[in-house]
Amino acid sequence: MKKYWQILKKYKLSLIFSPLLVLIAVLCETVQPMFMAKIVDDGVMLRDLSVITETGTYMILVSIAGLIVTIINVAVSSRASIGFGTDLRTTLFDKIQQLSFFDMDRFSSASLITRLTNDITKIQQVILMIMRMMLRAPLLLIMALFFVMTINAHLALILLVAIPILGISVYFILRKGFPFFLKVQQRIDELNEVVRENLINIRVVKSFVREEHETKKFVKSSEDLRDMVIHASNIVVSIFPVMQLVMNLSIIAILWAGGFQVMNGELKVGELISFVNYLAQVLMALMFLSMIFMNLARASASSERILEVLNTEPSLTNTPEGLLDKYRITRGDVIFNEVAFRYEGTGEDVLHNINFHALAGETIAIAGATGSAKTSLVQLIPRLYDTTFGDILIDGVSVKSYNLDELHASIGMVLQKNELFTGTIADNLRWGKEDATMEEIEEACRAAEAHDFILSFTDGYETQLGRGGVNVSGGQKQRICIARALLRKPKILILDDSTSAVDTETELKIRKNLHQLLQNTTVFIITQRIHTMQSADKVIVLDDGEIIAKGTPAELMETSSVYREIYNSQQITFN
Repeated sequence: MKKYWQILKKYKLSLIFSPLLVLIAVLCETVQPMFMAKIVDDGVMLRDLSVITETGTYMILVSIAGLIVTIINVAVSSRASIGFGTDLRTTLFDKIQQLSFFDMDRFSSASLITRLTNDITKIQQVILMIMRMMLRAPLLLIMALFFVMTINAHLALILLVAIPILGISVYFILRKGFPFFLKVQQRIDELNEVVRENLINIRVVKSFVREEHETKKFVKSSEDLRDMVIHASNIVVSIFPVMQLVMNLSIIAILWAGGFQVMNGELKVGELISFVNYLAQVLMALMFLSMIFMNLARASASSERILEVLNTEPSLTNTPEGLLDKYRITRGDVIFNEVAFRYEGTGEDVLHNINFHALAGETIAIAGATGSAKTSLVQLIPRLYDTTFGDILIDGVSVKSYNLDELHASIGMVLQKNELFTGTIADNLRWGKEDATMEEIEEACRAAEAHDFILSFTDGYETQLGRGGVNVSGGQKQRICIARALLRKPKILILDDSTSAVDTETELKIRKNLHQLLQNTTVFIITQRIHTMQSADKVIVLDDGEIIAKGTPAELMETSSVYREIYNSQQITFN
C-alpha cells in the first residue's frame, strides 16, 4: 500500500474532499423517508395540505442538493481514479524499463502487457468505487440504522440480527472465490500470449497454412479463460441470493411485527412506511458493500501481480563503483578473463573458460555452429547479462565498474533480431543519437549502404515505417539498424549476424565503409561467412560454449581444422 500511496498522495485534496461530498449526499438521501413519514402522518392522515406542500418542497430541494453534490463527487472521484491509474501505469512501465534481460525473461511479455492494462484497470476501478461507494455504503448503513433506531428500537433489532449474518456469509464466499480471481488473470496472460505470438508470426502461419491450428490454440485458451471466469463468478454471485433471502425475511418480519404495532397504536403508518424505506436503504448499502468487497477481491489479485513487478529488484544494476561514474571508455580494448556464464535456472554453463584479448581498433570475427553461444558471449560485453565467473575488462577496467549509461552509450550493438519502431526512418535512426543532424544521419546511412534505397522512397528519410518495419525488406531493415548504431560512433561495435539478409557485395561495401568511418573502433562481428572472417584482424571459433580456435585468419588456416572446413565449404569450384 505504501507504493500506491506514493501515487495517491498526489490526489490527497480529492481524497479529502470526496468524503465530505459523500456525507452530504448521504444526509440528503437518508432524511427523505423522515419527510415522507411527516407527509403521511401529519399531512395525509390529518388532511393538512399545507404540511404536504411545505414538506414536499423540502424533499425536492434536498433531492436537488443531493444530486448536485453527487455530480461534483463523480467529477472529483473520476479525475482522481483515472489519474491514479495513469500514474500507476507509468510507474509500472518505468519499472519494466529498469529490468534486466533476465528479469524480462522471468516475466513473459504477454503477462507484463496484462499487468499494464487489465490489472491496473481493475485497481483504478476500485479506487473509483472506494471514493464513490465505499464511503457511501457504510455511511448510508449507519445513518439508516440511526433513523430506524430513532423510529422504533424493537423493530431495529431485526436488522441488527440480519446484518451480521450477511457479513459472515459474504466473508466466506469471497474468501473461497479469491484464488480463482488470481487464476482468471493468469488465464488472461495465456490468452494474450497466444494472440501476441500469432500476430508476430502471422507470415509464418500463413506460409505454412496453419491458420486452423492457430485458431484451435486460441479457442482452447479462450475457453479456458471462459471456464475460469464462470467458476469464479458462480462463487461470487451467490452473495446476491443470500443477501436477498436474508433481507426479504427481514422485510417480512418487520411488516408482520410493525403491522401489529400499527394496529395497537404503538407505531404510526407513516413511520412504518419510512421504516420500510430505510430497510431498502440498508439493503442498497449492503449490496454496495458486497460489490465493493467482490471488486476488492478481484483487484487484490491484480494488485499482487503489479506489486510483484514493482517489488522486483533489477538483477543487473550499477555497482557502488559504477554509481560513482568515474570511468570513461576511450579506446575500446576488451579482455575476457576466465569468463564463464550460465542463464538463471539452467544447470550448465553456456560459456566456459573464455579467454581472449581484443586490442583497440581490431575487428574480431566470432564463428561457430548454431547454439555455440556466440550471442551470449557478445551480450556480456555491454553487461546485458553478468558473468557467472571471471571478468571482462574494457580499457583495463571491469565492466562492472562502469556506470551502465556510460557503458551502453559507448557500445553500439546491432542485435540478431533487428527491431524498428513505428515512426519515420529518421525517427528510428535518431534512436542511435537523439540530437543527430541530417548530415550525420546521411553519413551513417551511406556507411551502412542504406542512403540510396532510403532516397528511392517517395518521402525519403520521412518515410513512415509500420510496426516492426513491416514495409521494408529484411536487408533494408538490417542496414537501417546498422546505421542507427553507427550514429553513436561507438568505441566498441557489436554486429550480431546483422548482415545475414544482405548480399555478399553489399556486405563487403559495408565492411569497407565501417573501416573508414570507425577507424579506431573495436568491432565484434558474429558471422557465418568466410569472406567476413578473412577480412577480420582475429577470428574466434566457438564450439559448445568454448573457444576451440583463435588467431588471425592466416594462422587459423594453418592450425585449425574447423576453420579450414568452414573455409572449404564456402568455396565454389568451376570445372
